[in-house]
Amino acid sequence: MKKISTAIKTVFALCIALISVSSCIQDEPLNAECDIVAVILPDGLLNRQPRIDNDKITLIVKKDVSVIALAPEFELTPGATIEPPSGTVRNFLFPQKYVVTSQDGQWSKEYTVTVQRSNTFSLDYGFENVRQKDALGGICSYDVFYEVGTAGNETLTWASANPAFALTLQGSTPSTFPTYQVEDGVVGKCVALTTRSTGSFGNRAGKPMAAGNLFIGDFDMENAMNNPLQSTHFGAPFENEPAYMSGYYKYVPGETYCEPDADGKLVPVPGKTDMFNLYAVLFEVKDGAEWLDGTNVLAEDNQQIISTATLPDRHSSSEWVEFNVPFVLRPGKSIDKEKLSQGKYSLAIVFSSSEDGDFFCGAIGSTLWVDEVSISCVDE
Repeated sequence: MKKISTAIKTVFALCIALISVSSCIQDEPLNAECDIVAVILPDGLLNRQPRIDNDKITLIVKKDVSVIALAPEFELTPGATIEPPSGTVRNFLFPQKYVVTSQDGQWSKEYTVTVQRSNTFSLDYGFENVRQKDALGGICSYDVFYEVGTAGNETLTWASANPAFALTLQGSTPSTFPTYQVEDGVVGKCVALTTRSTGSFGNRAGKPMAAGNLFIGDFDMENAMNNPLQSTHFGAPFENEPAYMSGYYKYVPGETYCEPDADGKLVPVPGKTDMFNLYAVLFEVKDGAEWLDGTNVLAEDNQQIISTATLPDRHSSSEWVEFNVPFVLRPGKSIDKEKLSQGKYSLAIVFSSSEDGDFFCGAIGSTLWVDEVSISCVDE
């Protein structure tokens, strides 16, 4: 009887344990995340790694890839689903929408997936096209600039630090953000970039100002607070040999140039006047480095850089100033035609209302207007 009693007790204990485990499994909450974490296309199609932003994905494919029937596959957060399903064949001549729903069914996110060929890089930029992007649940919105090709498709989306500025709660409408569209360009509309205060949020973070910027590339929100210099990913594939960059600018510096002290508070610098930045860089993509950032985009010792186009005489002006500057090869550098045809080079174009804005130095109110920028190439 004693052995039977012990066996019964053991079985009973196991049953209780199984019930407890089952109960824990049933009570575990379902995943509420609804993100795309990776995109997969067949080998040999992509020219660069996919760029995944909060709700936007850019796929840059090689120049001979047809985009009218692609079937990207998506890796999602655990338990999430996507519609249309992963692997669905779609026409990416125009951006396509996908909706990801969380495992618990309570949350969803819409992604816009854009496919660009590496040889469809825009060469003329009029800054006529913007869309408003809502942030922080719709309590503010900012401008996103993009270029349109002859077929009416979006060929290039400009990047800026507007998404990070939204976190400061200092912007409400597009014109209150650092980068925005205005009327009265040389032709039609133009882009305006203004250095703005980041308010109490920025002061607490030791980042008391934000320069207006616009650039070809990608802005990494995850690095924006901890590594701001590395949050700007400059460059996109370019398969021509650039010769000149031309366009127009106006620039009015803010009244008081400041730099942050040890506590992150702005301190005036007597006798110093703010200055803008406007330049282009052709660089080689190698050793897994697909972009430049704020730490090395103009560095003299950066071996990736092939040539640069910089304004020799930057100055303030309330009237439009025309510029036409050549791309100058770095010492010992040349353009390899084979690498060029294989998409091994990228081009970065960068505008900023304060040249030292990456270090939170400049003058609040400094404003740069830019319009009708063009890149002319040797083989045009």
